[in-house]
Amino acid sequence: MVNLSLYSIKAVVLLDAEGNRVLAKYYGSDYSNLKEQKAFEKGLFDKTKRAQGEVILYDNQVVLYRSNIDIFFYVVGSTEENELILLSMLNAFYDAVSTLLRFQVEKRSVMDNLDLVVLCLDETVDGGIILETDANAIVSRVSKPRLDMVDIPFSEQTLMQAYQSARDKFASQLLR
Repeated sequence: MVNLSLYSIKAVVLLDAEGNRVLAKYYGSDYSNLKEQKAFEKGLFDKTKRAQGEVILYDNQVVLYRSNIDIFFYVVGSTEENELILLSMLNAFYDAVSTLLRFQVEKRSVMDNLDLVVLCLDETVDGGIILETDANAIVSRVSKPRLDMVDIPFSEQTLMQAYQSARDKFASQLLR
């Protein structure tokens, strides 16, 4: 019988051109300590640094990856997981990061804007569960609101957006 679960992502890893960790988030207990994580990342990078594919089976797990200039994006799932679901998550995350970084996805811009990249990942995956596969929705939740936008409902705002909205409304009430 097939194990149906919302927990489809085991890890999301970003590595640079030398195989060093830029960002890694592991979900579950497969790689519980740093030594195991680093060993997994080193082996994964060694296997994919020259490959031209998008999907591999590594360490009894399905790994989808995408590279750009000097950074590699990896999404790890179990062998039973649907690769198309993992691919849609990878594409949404990559496209959202690309949009937020103004289409300059390279190690330096990712490191300079690591806060946005981490927020983007948190809006895409939470605890191994895919939350969003629409890059535009992810970008709208992560990016700062423009001044010409109409009010966003509180249920759709991030914590910082809700705080700023409440602060602005409170300030406008005091100035009346």
